[in-house]
Amino acid sequence: MEIPNLSLAEYLLLQILINLLQSIKKVSLETLATSLPIPILFESRRKKIQRFLSLPNLSIEKVWFPIVITCLSTYFEREKIIYVVIDRTNWSRINLFMVSVVWDKRAFPVYFSLLPKLGSSNLDEQTKILSKILPLFENYKICVLGDREFCSVKLANWLKQRNVYFCLRLKKNHFVEIKEDIWLELKQVGLSPGVSLFFPGVKVTKTQGFFSFNVACKWKRKILGVAPKEGWFILCTWTLIITRQASGQVEV
Repeated sequence: MEIPNLSLAEYLLLQILINLLQSIKKVSLETLATSLPIPILFESRRKKIQRFLSLPNLSIEKVWFPIVITCLSTYFEREKIIYVVIDRTNWSRINLFMVSVVWDKRAFPVYFSLLPKLGSSNLDEQTKILSKILPLFENYKICVLGDREFCSVKLANWLKQRNVYFCLRLKKNHFVEIKEDIWLELKQVGLSPGVSLFFPGVKVTKTQGFFSFNVACKWKRKILGVAPKEGWFILCTWTLIITRQASGQVEV
């Protein structure tokens, strides 16, 4: 794959930096400058790397997205569902939002963004980042997976409107309407170790104006007398559940 608008010298420097990262395995400007095999002073090497990394053409969209598209066309079949994981993590004062694809039991990075704050992401940040990566999968069926930070019914509704499957983990204090005007907290629905429940087409939370969703509940059974501390409650897509049941891949 050809990287657009890079001179020969810039392209060669990129290759050198990639090889250095593979050997020293440290993303540190000083370490890279020390190891860069160019016969100039350390400070000049450091500034050279800084200028190079500041090039406008070295963006995720222009460099990494074409690689992702090539990988998708090479390793993924269009009729099968691709699982896209959204996650966020803190490293000291660095707040990183990450989007990955599940590939061979590993997470293959697709996109990341440094949030300009600490703490959880909000709906605007989540939809803005997902809007960047969804065009990459326009020819595929995808399912977005998210933990309890992403359990917003608004996010689920946003994905549903774009015909995107989703499995978003709910907190146990969310309410579901099991019958008309009868609401229960998820922790009160009777889930216990070894039990699975499924609530199709229910309203989630008491907020008005949302469509009905499906909630799958599962608490793994005890193994050698030990069970997980709590069960899982998943806000999910009915079509996805039917598809995976039919293939024998999942039990709800």
